[in-house]
Amino acid sequence: RGLHCWGAEENVLALLTFFFFVQMLGILKLPLTVTLKINLVLMVLTVLGLVSRLQDLTYPRAVVFDEVYYGQFVSLYMKRIFFLDDSGPPLGQMLLAFGAYLGGFDGNFLWNRIGAEYTPNVPVLCLRLLPAVTGALCIPLAYQITVELQCSHASAVGAAVLILFENSLITQSRLMLLEPILIFFILLAVLSYLRFYNEQKCSPFSLNWWLWLFLTGAACACAIGVKYMGLFTYLLILTIAAVHTWQLIGDQTLSNAVVLYHVVARGVALLLVPVLLYLSFFSVHLTLLYRSGPHDQIMSSAFQASLEGGLARITQGQPLEVAFGSQITLRNVLSKPVPCWLHSHKETYPVRYENGRGSSHQQQVTCYPFKDVNNWWIVKDPGKQQLVVSNPPHPVRHGDVVQLLHGITTRYLNTHDVAAPLSPHTQEVSCYIDYNISMPVQNLWRVEIVNRQSETDVWKTILSEVRFVHVNTSAVLKLSGASLPDWGYRQLEVVGEKISKGYHQSMSWNVEEHRYGKSLEQKEREQELHMPTQVDINKNLSFMAKFMELQWKMLTLKSEETEHKYSSAPLAWVTMDTSIAYWLHPNTNAQIHLIGNIVTWFSANVATLGYTVLFLWYLLRRRRRLQDMSEDCWLQWVLGGSVCCGGWAVNYLPFFLMEKTLFLYHYLPAITFQILLIPFMLQHVHDQILSSSVHRSTFSALVLAWISSLYLVYHSFCPLTYGRPSLSASELESLRWKESWDILIRK
Repeated sequence: RGLHCWGAEENVLALLTFFFFVQMLGILKLPLTVTLKINLVLMVLTVLGLVSRLQDLTYPRAVVFDEVYYGQFVSLYMKRIFFLDDSGPPLGQMLLAFGAYLGGFDGNFLWNRIGAEYTPNVPVLCLRLLPAVTGALCIPLAYQITVELQCSHASAVGAAVLILFENSLITQSRLMLLEPILIFFILLAVLSYLRFYNEQKCSPFSLNWWLWLFLTGAACACAIGVKYMGLFTYLLILTIAAVHTWQLIGDQTLSNAVVLYHVVARGVALLLVPVLLYLSFFSVHLTLLYRSGPHDQIMSSAFQASLEGGLARITQGQPLEVAFGSQITLRNVLSKPVPCWLHSHKETYPVRYENGRGSSHQQQVTCYPFKDVNNWWIVKDPGKQQLVVSNPPHPVRHGDVVQLLHGITTRYLNTHDVAAPLSPHTQEVSCYIDYNISMPVQNLWRVEIVNRQSETDVWKTILSEVRFVHVNTSAVLKLSGASLPDWGYRQLEVVGEKISKGYHQSMSWNVEEHRYGKSLEQKEREQELHMPTQVDINKNLSFMAKFMELQWKMLTLKSEETEHKYSSAPLAWVTMDTSIAYWLHPNTNAQIHLIGNIVTWFSANVATLGYTVLFLWYLLRRRRRLQDMSEDCWLQWVLGGSVCCGGWAVNYLPFFLMEKTLFLYHYLPAITFQILLIPFMLQHVHDQILSSSVHRSTFSALVLAWISSLYLVYHSFCPLTYGRPSLSASELESLRWKESWDILIRK
């Protein structure tokens, strides 16, 4: 009955399968076993790390410090609105947004101030979960890095414990911030390269060898994708890899083909893979953010036209080729932080300026940062009187001479040998008014397409960047950037700059709005300026074009830097003479501070100084042919210092060259590398410097006492790390170990 219900064919197949496995087991005559090795100590440390970072993660349920900054980007991702973050690439923000997406966040929250209470629709746990998890995973990464540096498991446990009880790393990991994600990828990159290097010595070109090599490149790309600071560690790894490759090239036991194989493999994994991944981050970023928003104003017209809404809506159906008779608006390519358009109005320059200089008293020409009917110009053929586009249209090409007629006042754009209002070394630009004083008409301009592909290129809407060279004086139409006085309505000055002084992007303009003019009467023309045309134009940019523009804007656009209450200089970080108050409870003294474990930071400085002195001492003795250690031990000593001391240096010293507002949290990647140096140095002292067992036993006892003091400091500052419990004024005063620490006490 069972066979009848199930089907004969299925039963036959099942019986054959059963007999097949019976026969296989009879042939093998071996039990099927799986061997699994578990490092219980590492597992316990990882669990402790997760507990320390994840416990009570939704407290406080309020905006804490830079959450106000990253939360805005998360909301824009949820709404698919384009934004430009000049502080770094988009991977970190996308990861935070992914957590918000999993939590069902709709993006509707006003991130306007620190301390604002989160509304019920904000999934605080999901927003803070990824930084907390990555911060916790830094503990096993520190353990494994120490092991790969050929240190003992006791030293590796010490490294993990130091990261586990570092108050500053805990504080940063428990909030919606990017530093823990950055440090995670940095440590993953270092670990991957060390594993690859150790695999190289025993089994090159094995599966593990390839895995760790490519994981190194991927982790480096992710670190840079989170913050540009990741570039420092990437350059360090490239330097170490280059030295190791150079040593490999000198190995006479390897054939030329094998050496070439090694070099190509490293080039692909450490150079090509990071570039491709970095591009992919921006590809996803631009795919997600396809809608126009407030930040796209600083992008080019072509970029804006590729976004849904905004300029794309305004310019829909525009003609592609600018022709004689076209009605256009001209946007300056370099205008920032807001765009501005070539503009004129009926007011004239004052007869005399405040300094007594005279002007031409001609009609003002400015650059206006708002869309206005006075931004429209007509491209006129100097040899013809018509102001309309012919049928078929006669396109304007590179090198053609045109006249620019202001659409509303019907006066021609002009420049002459009269000093500009605010830039007397340049020429005044005006719209010509005939005062019957026999002033020569100088209103011819040669169109030069900057980004042309050939000498016969057609002037294109949005896509072409053009310069206007005045035929009579050879001056180029340029935005000076200076703001005119009240008589110029605080609009921006436009001048004529001599070509001999060189070109600049402020001399380039592009057509943003464009219509084919068909009306002759001024009233009809003014009405027509507000009417759209229906000629198709392909405004879409390629991904690489958008990537290059976005990358350039991120690197060159400088936001207005203002002095912050908690900003600090790099010199104050090493000794932790500064702290940051992240959050204060609205009613009690409960607060969260970014303060490091002072025992750990002091020990890290001592370890760095000790390594530097010992390295120079060993180097000097080796120069004198005095060997303190074997060649393998020396190479491992150099590698450990290159990773730990080098990682600290490359993530710290560049900040002395940066002209930006700096904070203590910028030091966290550097102090992480410094912390890894501590167990490395302790083991070196124990194994290489101390000779007698008595000295080693005493040293071990001192290390245990030191770890105990480290834990006591961690425990003492836990109320400032987690924001609980609320302390009294006297208890807070007792934690102010340095006068420079800005611990808040509510009166």
